[in-house]
Amino acid sequence: MKILLIGEYSKVHATLAEGLRERGHQVVVASDGDHWKNYPRDIDLKRGNGAWDTASFAFRLAAALPKMRGYDIVQLINPMFLELTAARIRPIYHYLRKHNRAIVLGAFGMDYYWVNECDTRRQLRYSDFNIGDTLRMDDDAQKERKDWIGTEKETLNKLIASQCDAIVAGLYEYWTCYQPIFPEKTTFIPYPINVAQLQNHQEDEPKTHSQDKRIKLFIGINKQRSAYKGTDIMLRAAQRIATRYPDDIELRVAENIPYDEYQKLMDSSDVILDQLYSYTPAMNALTAMAKGLVCVGGGEPENYDIINEQQLRPIINVLPDEESVYSQLQWLINNREQLPRLKAESIEYISRHHDHSIVAQAYEQLYRQILGKHKKA
Repeated sequence: MKILLIGEYSKVHATLAEGLRERGHQVVVASDGDHWKNYPRDIDLKRGNGAWDTASFAFRLAAALPKMRGYDIVQLINPMFLELTAARIRPIYHYLRKHNRAIVLGAFGMDYYWVNECDTRRQLRYSDFNIGDTLRMDDDAQKERKDWIGTEKETLNKLIASQCDAIVAGLYEYWTCYQPIFPEKTTFIPYPINVAQLQNHQEDEPKTHSQDKRIKLFIGINKQRSAYKGTDIMLRAAQRIATRYPDDIELRVAENIPYDEYQKLMDSSDVILDQLYSYTPAMNALTAMAKGLVCVGGGEPENYDIINEQQLRPIINVLPDEESVYSQLQWLINNREQLPRLKAESIEYISRHHDHSIVAQAYEQLYRQILGKHKKA
């Protein structure tokens, strides 16, 4: 098949492309590389801020559009799959729909259905937008509501969701928002991780033997999104536990450092704290788990149910409050003999459910089903 993947979130499309190519498909990734992370792509759609950057982006996009024709599958990372306004994306979406066989919409992140469903039906006990029946009113949550509800983004999202051939959700949370509204076209497929690549990287890294037996906690801080993602709460709990148990815990905080340095700090840690308001681990935590870190974050029963995992329970699940995080970290100190088992289970969990080869096979099956329906029509 000829497959075009447009847009990027945390290397989802770049990794999926690797898996699909290994299965013999012709795959092109067109993206901005997910901004500063600069993930690999075949067509560069990165846009800067200055007038020259805008002009350069417009020229590159115009030159790229003729190359985005004639594909069996075009998959969009999000309704806002380009660094343009919704009004400007709409005609490009129509162009892609006209000149390719099938369109797949990714439910991988922020969009109208995620915001609206968490605000209204509240299928989840907690999320980025609600804690039970109480709506979260922090600045980021308010901003996203304003950005997606009653705007051209909402209109564009509804248009693509209603017209596309399939919707793929990468997390349980996003599946719960789309599946009740589009039950016939919504599919859950886990995010892809190139397990072999990460493990080979780990083996290539020089090993230093330290006498420090403290549990090394790792947390990445994005100042602009800290309250929204609950990183501020997780950090407070981690600081408290590190202060109380200095002989047992070393806290490593990554804030505003280059991506390669961020990864190196993660690589030499034991535990990652990530995504307080999530039911499931996302790409950052999944990558860490593939490297043998234990995730303290989202590991609700629904996460294991949707992937039909009956044995492994590697994620230390926390509720969205500081005391829950603190108590689970304290449990880890008191049960540190469990750490090797949890690390091994984390690696096995990723190999079972997120290996990019397995994920690519699931996408291949979905794409063939879509194209089969087109032939019958």
